[in-house]
Amino acid sequence: MELWRLAHLFEPAFLALFVTTVAVVLASAQRALAFEKEGERHRDYGGGASQSEVVVTLDTSQALLIPITCSCSLLIMFYLFSSVSMIVMGFTILSSVFSLGFALAPYVAALNARVGDVVVVNRSWFGPITRSQAVLTVFSVGVVASWMVTGHWLLNNVIGISLCVAFVSHVRLPNIKVCALLLVCLFVYDIFWVFFSEQFFGSNVMVTVASRQTSNPVHTVASSLNMQRFSEVVAKKLDLPLKLIFPRNLFWGASGGAFGGQFLMIGLGDMAIPGMLLSLVLCFDHRKVREYDNEGSFSRGNKYIQFGGFGYAVGMIAALAAGLLSQSAQPALLYLVPSTLGSILCAAWMRGELAELWSGPRPIVTEKTSLMEP
Repeated sequence: MELWRLAHLFEPAFLALFVTTVAVVLASAQRALAFEKEGERHRDYGGGASQSEVVVTLDTSQALLIPITCSCSLLIMFYLFSSVSMIVMGFTILSSVFSLGFALAPYVAALNARVGDVVVVNRSWFGPITRSQAVLTVFSVGVVASWMVTGHWLLNNVIGISLCVAFVSHVRLPNIKVCALLLVCLFVYDIFWVFFSEQFFGSNVMVTVASRQTSNPVHTVASSLNMQRFSEVVAKKLDLPLKLIFPRNLFWGASGGAFGGQFLMIGLGDMAIPGMLLSLVLCFDHRKVREYDNEGSFSRGNKYIQFGGFGYAVGMIAALAAGLLSQSAQPALLYLVPSTLGSILCAAWMRGELAELWSGPRPIVTEKTSLMEP
């Protein structure tokens, strides 16, 4: 085994991928907690269930169905990519705009707290539109449009990160039991489609689908309208933002470096699925602090989010190292599931809180809700 290959872990591209994925997973969990708090405040002040209506909490049957659905989607993309690529592109464009707006909304709200906000459109199909909402919409549309014109990997990553953050915030897990079931199923799913799909389908289905590019509808329209100058500067093909991309020659330019045009890639699922676990334990930490820690002792101790974050970092290093040593694609969940789920379960067992975490925490009790109780 050529261990010298591990020295590549210190290349800028590998470091960028590692730092980005860990930061995205932790940020997704934080955004999910903030979104849950927003929902609690709406319910406390009579806002109804407006936010809870857009949040999906998975049950056991849905957790079992996800790997099957993902497998069917992979096969459709593998065999019918040219037929469904434009449909997928249309859905991706819409979801990207909404996801960018959702991911950036807290920062805009913080800015509004300082400079204030005003209504610029009193009546619209969506109701009153404020200045911040208009700016956020224009910015999100601009980022997606820029990605469609240039196809730049950095814009692809920005959109992919926002999709991950939005997914983790809107798709929840009720407890570790359902989470463990989902992670184990996806653990098997990832291993099969990366290591064994070639034996059944003649090609590595996961790698083939992940590396495919779709036709750029902007270029197609520009060419059909004979807009030659515009079509020459528009990217002909696009990588769907269902993965993060980092060029191996990150700081050497397009033709420099020892690795030419090679790219490092990681699927959004390798961040979103562990991110769901970390958002679950982060919400659990938050509830424990509010319920049992009036003096702050729990908040000073190691929280489950720290165990999960450390486990994710270790699993990501292991996945990158395995890819370098084997010189082949690796199912990241093979390393991420044991490192994240295992570390959290071990910590919960040692603390005597495994049963509580397994069955799910009690709802957050706020001052408002406690006053409303009979």
